[in-house]
This record gives sequence, structure tokens and C-alpha cells, in this order.
Amino acid sequence: MTYEDLQKQHDYLFVKEMDLYQVNGLKGLYVDGCIAIDKNLTNVEKGCVLAEEIGHHLTSVGNILDQNIDANRKQEYRARLVAYDIQVGLKGIVDSYEAGCTSLYSMAEYLEVTEEYLKEALTAYENKYGTYVSFQKYIIYFTPCLGVLKKLD
Repeated sequence: MTYEDLQKQHDYLFVKEMDLYQVNGLKGLYVDGCIAIDKNLTNVEKGCVLAEEIGHHLTSVGNILDQNIDANRKQEYRARLVAYDIQVGLKGIVDSYEAGCTSLYSMAEYLEVTEEYLKEALTAYENKYGTYVSFQKYIIYFTPCLGVLKKLD
């Protein structure tokens, strides 16, 4: 989903672009219904960051900036899983397969995410589902490499 589409879908959140990274090294920050996004990112990067901040809106409580605390790391992980589902998801993997994507680069381009973000999402899905997962009429393999197989009727 594009950065602009995410903003429209979640228009109840206030999103402001600013020089966030230069101030505190963050690409995005969520506080009480307000999201700050570093204005120096590409639109694709902004979409990935915005999805994660929406994930924080939906799942996080309190200040979780200190990632040395276990509970904060768990909240960060939950927010990222929500973001991966928003931007990639099992449906996105299948859709990119059906669209003829044959590499991580083409898949990331199709899904409008960075290649790094896609790799992180696939790793998270492998950790969540294991070697493979059955989804609708497909089997998605995460290891030894990404593969999508369509089940026979």
C-alpha cells in the first residue's frame, strides 16, 4: 500500500513529516494519535515506516523507546508484525506471485516496499509460521527459499 493510501485509510491519525532522523536518529515516532515521519525518506520508505507507526497505534502502550526492556521489545515486535501484514501479508506474497514477480526486488517493487523491509517481513513470517504456511489455495514456503505453490483443485 502506498504512503498516500495508508494516510487516507488511517486519516484519523495526524501525520507530520519533519527532520526526525537528524534530531534523534528515528525514521518514525508514534505518540498519542500523532505520527512523525522523517521527511528525507523516499515515499516507499515512508510507507514502510508509517505502517509500523500504525502498528504501534494499534498494539503499543506507553513509552517503548528503551529497547533494553523485554516488554518494550515485545511491543516493538507486535507492531512490526502488524506493519508487515499491512504492507506485505500472505495475500501480498500470493498476489506478487500471481503477478509474475520472480525476485525479491520485483516483489518489493510490486508491493511498494523496500527490499530490506520485504526480507524482514519474510523472516518474521518464517519465525511465525515455520517452514511453510497454507493460505487459501496456496502453500507459501519460507525456507530453504521463498516459494509459492498453487494447490490443485
